[in-house]
Amino acid sequence: MSLLDAPPAPHYFSPEHEQFRRTMRDWVAREISPHVNHWDEAETFPRALYRQAAEIGLLGLGYPEELGGTPADVFYFLIASEELARAGSGGLQASLLSHSIGLPPVLAHGSEALKRRVIPPVLAGAKIAALAVTEPSGGSDVAALKTTAIRDGDHYVVDGEKVFITSGMRADFITCAVRTDPASKGPNGISALLVEGDAPGLTRTPLKKMGWWASDTAHLRFERCRVPVENLIGEEHRGFKTFMTNFNAERLGMAALALGYAEVCLDEALDWARQRMTFGAPLSERQVIRHKLVDMLRQIDAARCMVYELAWRTERSDHGLEHGRDDPARLVARIALAKVQATQAMQFCADAAVQILGGMGFMRGTKSERIYREVKVMMIGGGSEEIMKDLAARQLGI
Repeated sequence: MSLLDAPPAPHYFSPEHEQFRRTMRDWVAREISPHVNHWDEAETFPRALYRQAAEIGLLGLGYPEELGGTPADVFYFLIASEELARAGSGGLQASLLSHSIGLPPVLAHGSEALKRRVIPPVLAGAKIAALAVTEPSGGSDVAALKTTAIRDGDHYVVDGEKVFITSGMRADFITCAVRTDPASKGPNGISALLVEGDAPGLTRTPLKKMGWWASDTAHLRFERCRVPVENLIGEEHRGFKTFMTNFNAERLGMAALALGYAEVCLDEALDWARQRMTFGAPLSERQVIRHKLVDMLRQIDAARCMVYELAWRTERSDHGLEHGRDDPARLVARIALAKVQATQAMQFCADAAVQILGGMGFMRGTKSERIYREVKVMMIGGGSEEIMKDLAARQLGI
């Protein structure tokens, strides 16, 4: 039996959660896993997959029903992450769910008209949403962004660049971090602005990557790009907090995904070790291999405890149930550290799995080989490991 067939910590999950898990597992096994190798080599996947994801309720998780969504707690997102990870393709997951970082600012701070124009078609799989924050000069330092959006009548004129943007080539709606007060410094004067994919003055260039081949990743350039004022998300000059809040959910999601990929590596390595014969006995009977497998499990369990407990605390905090046990700064710090812990577990397990698979681990087509190539983007994306540690230290007053 696969180690992944026994969901951990069942007390976190209701029967409804487990029903959703079964739906996700069946869909991934039927519609994704048989095709991921081909899609990875082709560096794309069918746009029709967005509509399929919408039909099973994946895209609408956590959004209001009146906008086409399905109310859901954080554990539905954990289940979605774990089950999508089973296909072993981070690139597919990244683009398929790019709306999970592109839409939350619109939902939380957009006008009613903007919400109703943008959110329903994305949740239906008819449109694609993305987030554009990172710039060539600043990386993870959002406060240093240089892209400007200057008010000109009933439009903003946007100039600047964004890089490493997931779904950047396909996106119909791009939530951008821009500086609406060019005289300001640091986090002041930053706004959130929705740029539509066909906006005049926007050009997009695809980027080649070490991993995440199935995900389109783009370099965006804005040259006198005119965006209607009604596309402003929230208050002008006060968007920095919007993006910082968005990062918390993104980082917890990335931690859950990293945990899922680590489990996939363990599962593939264990299956190989049981079947592979060396000198007349299965590889799994070699003590050194058993120790590697147990070390993988140990890393996974440590990360899982952190991610699940944080999800529980986040859920209670969001509903006012924490009674001060976790102040916001402490939650930010612990989410940052959970991302570090889970991505390190993913790195350890990917490396160990490739080693156990030996020559096969070096061949394209195994999940572990693909995940091995994708480790670094998980450790860098959403805030690098170094920035996460420093952020946690500052939030905790260390």
